[in-house]
Amino acid sequence: MTFLDVLAGILEGFRITAMVTVLGMAFAVPFAFLCGIGQHYARGLPRMAVTALIEFWRSTPVLILLYAFYYSLPTYGIRLSGVLVGGMVLGLNIGGYGSQAVRAALQSLARGQVEAGLALGLRRWQVLVLVELPQAIGAMMPTFVNQFIQLVKGTALVSLITLTDMTFRAHEISQTYYNPVKIYVALLTSYFLICYPATIVGRWLERRVAVGAGGASHVI
Repeated sequence: MTFLDVLAGILEGFRITAMVTVLGMAFAVPFAFLCGIGQHYARGLPRMAVTALIEFWRSTPVLILLYAFYYSLPTYGIRLSGVLVGGMVLGLNIGGYGSQAVRAALQSLARGQVEAGLALGLRRWQVLVLVELPQAIGAMMPTFVNQFIQLVKGTALVSLITLTDMTFRAHEISQTYYNPVKIYVALLTSYFLICYPATIVGRWLERRVAVGAGGASHVI
């Protein structure tokens, strides 16, 4: 097989990689915002509970979580698809890290922004949605872009729960055509072709958000 043939064979697994990535983002973004906001505002036991949840998903090895959810839950009568398990585990792991970007961005805002919003008669949740988050998103964006790229690369682990993603396809090809150098260089190329454009889009988004946030802060 030529290098292009190997690359084409590996990219046959792109559909699974994309599905896990999209599902992972669907878990990661809400989890990051809910936990980051909760950790910023909660006090006492609620804050401890939110922190414990974040640390569980951040501190437990992703591989162990994949095995636990995919292979262990069926013994209790709970069966989840491999795509769901992969997206959920990777997404919540990435979301745990993202929550700290949300918390830090909110903490970086001047207290006067909140006080001004409350003085205008806005409710606390309205101040969060209309005043704080629009300004904080600019500070979150670099971390979120990096976490998205980490999520794409992390999808390589789902091959271990029998999903035919790009890494699984590379392994299949290597068993048929023993040429590990060519095959795994093609695999590296495949991930680069996906992740590098994401970095370019991410930089563009960062600039756009920074310009918008600058205008918003000027108005306030």
